[in-house]
Amino acid sequence: MKLNLKLNHVETLNLLVGVEDRNLLVFRSHFGFNVELHDNEIVYDGPVTYKELLEQIFKTLITLAEHKVLLTERDVLYIIKMAEVNRLDHILDLYKSQKKILVAETGKTITAKTFNQKAYSEALTNFPLVFGVGPAGTGKTYLAVAHAVALLKQGKIKKVILTRPAVEAGEQLGFLPGDLKEKVDPYLIPLYDALYDFLGMEATDGLLERGVIEIAPLAYMRGRTLENAFIILDEAQNTTETQMKMFLTRLGFSSVMVVTGDPSQVDLRYRQKSGLKQALELLKDIPEAKIIEFEKVDVIRHPLVQKILERYEANENNIS
Repeated sequence: MKLNLKLNHVETLNLLVGVEDRNLLVFRSHFGFNVELHDNEIVYDGPVTYKELLEQIFKTLITLAEHKVLLTERDVLYIIKMAEVNRLDHILDLYKSQKKILVAETGKTITAKTFNQKAYSEALTNFPLVFGVGPAGTGKTYLAVAHAVALLKQGKIKKVILTRPAVEAGEQLGFLPGDLKEKVDPYLIPLYDALYDFLGMEATDGLLERGVIEIAPLAYMRGRTLENAFIILDEAQNTTETQMKMFLTRLGFSSVMVVTGDPSQVDLRYRQKSGLKQALELLKDIPEAKIIEFEKVDVIRHPLVQKILERYEANENNIS
């Protein structure tokens, strides 16, 4: 099946297909059929019912390539998912208005990649209290840490504090070996990973030793007022209502506080109520607090991972 679109420039073609045609392989992984370029024409071997959707997708991809946007597999997958929900409007504006958040130690430039990530990044710049809520894999914590590191490098804050409640599905700290730090550190590994990505291991360890960056369980926040700091509470759905109130009232002057979590994935025991759910309801009308809600469309994982998750979700729904 041939699409009613043509590519007229070699540079556009190269930007569109990616390294070793990897961008086109996304279509095979996502839809289950091949999309190929024959000379300057786009062809696919799937059902005719996909023709209109594919033309919308490739029209967008060609426009981005003509504007010299370097397209990755992640970008192609996001555009596919936005096309499936008929939300391709303003996609060019999203890519043309991308602002650099941080250049990581590896040389990778960190930017917002989806509309909700863009709104989240703008909120982190303009509000003292930001809630980023929604599914895992949407970049909530990763982007927050990127903003924290950027502000630290610019000298706009003196300290970065990263914290999580020490509650995880199927685990109890009391049964783990070691002292409190050794028990808690495994739960904080995602935060360490983000810092190592942005700063490198040596620089991160140095800042941790000097106390410029602090990674600690939520209980360590009690009784403190946190000023000139960027404070991130990760996995906030696992805070109790009392813990969340304690954390939010630690906010001091010249600080930014970020709360991330997925209200649908609460691991609290004994029917405890989630502090995140309560906070979102109580604070939704406060002008100084911004709530950004991420969606499934913001989850850009390998297509196989997405299929695995869909099968598990379907199985769980059948059981329930």
